[in-house]
This record gives sequence, C-alpha cells and structure tokens, in this order.
Amino acid sequence: MSTYGKLFRVTTYGESHCASVGAIIDGCPPGLEITAADIQVQLSRRRPGQSNLTTPRDEKDLVHLQSGTERGVTLGTPIGLLVKNEDQRPHDYSETDLYPRPSHADYTYLEKYGIKASSGGGRSSARETIGRVAAGAIAEKYLKLAYGIEIVAFVSSVGKIHLPSSVAPPSLVASGDEDDDEAQDALSEEFRHLIKTITREEVDKFSTRCPHPETSERMTQRIIRAKDAQDSIGGTVTCVIRNVPSGLGEPVFDKFEATLGHAMLSIPATKAFEIGSGFKGTEVPGSKHNDAFVRRADGKLGTTTNWSGGVQGGITNGEDIYFRIGFKSPATISQGQQTAQYDGTPGELAARGRHDPCVVPRAVPIVEAMAAIVVMDQLLIQNSRKTAASLLPPITTLPPSMVQPKSSKAV
Repeated sequence: MSTYGKLFRVTTYGESHCASVGAIIDGCPPGLEITAADIQVQLSRRRPGQSNLTTPRDEKDLVHLQSGTERGVTLGTPIGLLVKNEDQRPHDYSETDLYPRPSHADYTYLEKYGIKASSGGGRSSARETIGRVAAGAIAEKYLKLAYGIEIVAFVSSVGKIHLPSSVAPPSLVASGDEDDDEAQDALSEEFRHLIKTITREEVDKFSTRCPHPETSERMTQRIIRAKDAQDSIGGTVTCVIRNVPSGLGEPVFDKFEATLGHAMLSIPATKAFEIGSGFKGTEVPGSKHNDAFVRRADGKLGTTTNWSGGVQGGITNGEDIYFRIGFKSPATISQGQQTAQYDGTPGELAARGRHDPCVVPRAVPIVEAMAAIVVMDQLLIQNSRKTAASLLPPITTLPPSMVQPKSSKAV
C-alpha cells in the first residue's frame, strides 16, 4: 500500500511523470511551527541535478503546503503537500512499449495490476520519495524540538570502496586461523567516534556525501567511471539516530528494528539492511559482543559498548541507534542490453532518459526521512500507552524490581 505508520501516518501519491507528487500526513501533533522553508531544506538535498554525479533532470522540487497548517502552525488535522513535476520527458520511454527494462518494475507492475505507467518507473520511481522526505522533515522538526533527537546519514561505500569502519584481529590476519576467537571490536574506534559526532554540515561538504576526504575522492572517481561507461554502481548509506528515549518498539512483530528495516527496505533500489554490528557481529563471540550495563552520570543505565545499535529485545535502550542500508546499482543504464520483449522475442534494449549513475548520494535525506517517520510513529504509540497507564492507581502488590514509579510524563 501507499501508507506507512499507525499513529503518524504518511500516504504518498504520484508517478515519475505525472503532474505532481506529494503526501498526506495524518497524526502530526497540533501546535508545531512548520513552514515550507523547513521542509524545503531536505527536499533540496534530495533533488536531482546537484552535481555531475547525479541525474541531470532539472527539477526544483518546490513544496506547496495545501492544508493542516495556519499561519505556520500545525492544526492537528491532515497536512497536505505537493511538488510539481516540471521537467517531464515521457517520450524518452517509448521503448517500454515493447520491452520490460531489465531489473525495473515494468514487468512486475504489469503482472500485478494488469496495467502500468507508460513512462519512467511510475510508482516505483524515486520521484515517489519526495512525499516521504517532506513528511520526514515535519517529523524531524517535532523530534528535535520535543526530544533533541538528531538524525544524520552519510554514504559509507560505493562499489568496493568503503569508508574505514572495522578492524581485524591481528592474530587472525597473521595466522589465517578462522577458529581464533581473539576478536577485537566489530567496529573501529574511529568509526564509533564518527557515529557519535558526525553532522549534516560535515556530510554535505562532499558531493558524494561521504565525510572522509580520501574515500570521498575515490568514490567520486568510481561514479564518474561508471557514468562515462554508460553504466551504474551501487553503495551503502549509514545512519545514526541520537537521543532516542528508551522503551520504543512493539514486540513481537513490530520490534523497533523490524519497523526500521521495513521502512528502509521500502525505499527504491534497496537490497540490504543491518543494524548495530550487523553481519560483522556474527563473527564475534558473545563474550566480546555483549553490551555490559553501567550507571551513567544522569543516574540511568547505559551500556559500555553499543554493538546492539541501541535496540535490545526489539526495544530501544537509550543508546545511539545506527544502521546501514544497501542500494543496488541503478537499473537504468544507456548500454545496449540483450533481453526480451513482452512477447518473448529476443532483442537489444538501450535505455534513454536521464538517470543517476549511483543513487547513494541522493538517498541520504531519504534515509533520514524514513528514520524520522519511524521514530515519530513509535514515540506516539509509546506515549499513548504511558499516558493511559498513568491514569491508574500505583501498583503496590509487586516488588519494586518489577515496576517503575508512576509518572504522568510521557517518554
């Protein structure tokens, strides 16, 4: 479906080459000061044509608020917003009348609906994410003002070029012994420092959105090489969410990381998701990987390490939440490809149109937006539970270790 969320509900609409794309956001709390300018910041980071590393499609992506606000303040009613498509070239897609493009949604949409959009990717196009980014900007402003939550994403790999992030045990490197359990940290100290301190300003200094000068330059050359060869290349985006309260997540089927993975894998071109130490954590024994508890300066419990990525048992524990998403190489390339027409006749397809040789630089604000939407929805759910519980008399029949003191204050 085209709606995400339970209490903070985001519905997006529009196709790649229709008149406009946009969203309806239902459940935004009233009294939030929000203007088109607040939303435009993230839309401008997502828009095409930002550098020679992205598609040359010339869209300004200017947002127009239609409802749900008055004099720059939310009313609590549905917020409607739209962005006009101004640089459509549907004639660039006439070949899709005969061919389902390799690794696109042309064939699967036709199989599902019995009809498909005639140009671009229709609803599977990255144009659809405009509504998500706009909704995420609204959620993010609330989260920042109400909880001081910070969300920062950055490019962590392009092709085989990776931002330095892990360390290998010296003994394992030297001996080649896969049974050696003398494992060091799953993530390097430098990478953990980056997760704690990185800002969007630092990320946006680089056209690749990789905040590591040497790696960024290598990524730039790799993307340009793909572009010059009329080809494409994939990559990964890493995201950190700071200052998220503990207690968010709905076991069993709506665990926090499950909803986060659902949201991230709904982004076009995604193929992989991992949280915390992820797949590297599978190589580290439990004795090295467990996050021991410690009392922090504010009196609450924290952990000495954070391999869990801020989530344990499907519920946030108050530590930084960090995760990584894999994006495949864009399917639209200008090289001739041997494939088949809808009737099975073999042939060669050379796609026209404008496309990104690598999507990850522009995916950064999309990832941030979906992270904000997930946290916003989970906070509203948890706060409704806490408020309902606060109206009951204090529990006196259970030991203190089983019950937190009553509080009317939401998380």
